[in-house]
Amino acid sequence: MVQAQNDSVMIRKIATEILNYSEAYQHLRVLTKEIGPRLAGSQGMVASEKWGYQLLQKTGADTVWMQECLVPYWVRGGTDEAFVSAPGKARKPMAAIALGNSLGTGKKGVTAELIEVKSFEDLEAKKEQVKGKIVFYNYPFRKEFIHTFRGYGDAVRYRAQGASAAARYGAVGVMIRSISHGENNVPHTGSMHYDERYAKIPAVAIGVQDADWLSLTLQNNTLNGTIRTYGYFKPDTAGHNVIAEWKGKDFPEEIITVGGHLDSWDNCEGAHDDGAGCVQTIEMLRAFKAIGYQPRRTIRFVLFANEENGLRGGLKYAELAKQLNEKHIFALESDAGGFTPRGFNVSASPEVFAKLKTWEPLLFPYGTSFFAGGGGADIGPLHRELGTPMAGLDPDSQRYFDYHHAANDVFEAVNKRELDLGAVNMAALIFLVDRHGL
Repeated sequence: MVQAQNDSVMIRKIATEILNYSEAYQHLRVLTKEIGPRLAGSQGMVASEKWGYQLLQKTGADTVWMQECLVPYWVRGGTDEAFVSAPGKARKPMAAIALGNSLGTGKKGVTAELIEVKSFEDLEAKKEQVKGKIVFYNYPFRKEFIHTFRGYGDAVRYRAQGASAAARYGAVGVMIRSISHGENNVPHTGSMHYDERYAKIPAVAIGVQDADWLSLTLQNNTLNGTIRTYGYFKPDTAGHNVIAEWKGKDFPEEIITVGGHLDSWDNCEGAHDDGAGCVQTIEMLRAFKAIGYQPRRTIRFVLFANEENGLRGGLKYAELAKQLNEKHIFALESDAGGFTPRGFNVSASPEVFAKLKTWEPLLFPYGTSFFAGGGGADIGPLHRELGTPMAGLDPDSQRYFDYHHAANDVFEAVNKRELDLGAVNMAALIFLVDRHGL
């Protein structure tokens, strides 16, 4: 009882510091407005790594270093365009953006008849009609999922695998309905992957309003589509995880990792994805230092490289941790936006999860609980390779996919109060793990 009261007092102290004096929002302003897009390999990536390194040094870590990893270097190469037209009629422009890692058409573009499919099963049923056409995948978010990441997980396969699935039957290009439930018409990019067995055809996402129009129009009309994109790869280049370490006084060999990913797509400022997670991570270090906290275990604050189109940063971090036989006892990531925190999604043994659940009364006043399953992409390799228990901050998800991988993911879309509440809950959880272990 006494220990719980002491923990509650410390968490209140952490919350008071962050809610009154947080610097996270201003750091996010610099990251998004002065540096901007940060796709792996780009100058924005380089500038953001320098920013993170200098800021973590200034914030007071014992040691800050850059952990090198080779990252893919995909370049958009130009302004993406897509049009549709009926024979003899003016073409209609679509709100379109090439999918990340896709190969471009060049200035000539690709023009062909459009064929709509509603699912991979529908594609299979229509496979004899696909050759020489542009496949339009019109698979919407399933709105009955209250937690919208379930809708994303259900629909994202069409972005990731749709081009090669269509190329298998001779398609010359694909348009996909943006992976979003938003009511706007902003197109959403994101990573896709080619199956080396089939032709590498161009792929674009179109806004959901345009997708609805296109589907309706195709019911009674034959339409041609045109795709014009310029994407290509340069050779892999050096990127870096930016790591700040704060040594523990009692169990320095036990490592707790907390972080977010520094890269973003090239079409946006990456404010929610994942500038928010990065500045929350840095704010935790600042707040702990400000209240005079001394960690018992070693805490690493990590800004991961290349989550968006390769996951090379998370893979390298886990690889070196395994090589060095490091003892990683817990990992936490914020990569679901800077919205109001609702909980933590946890992947751990039943015993560890049960221990975390005993801390719910301490965290509940600040808005969070623990839920089984989940974590974070960048800490996933650590969980898989070393068995490290992991958790992901779970903010309210209702608005996240309005912005995810889209041009409207900008600083102005983030609310300071919500951002700071996320940092409060993350810091509280890290404090409890550091104080009591797992």
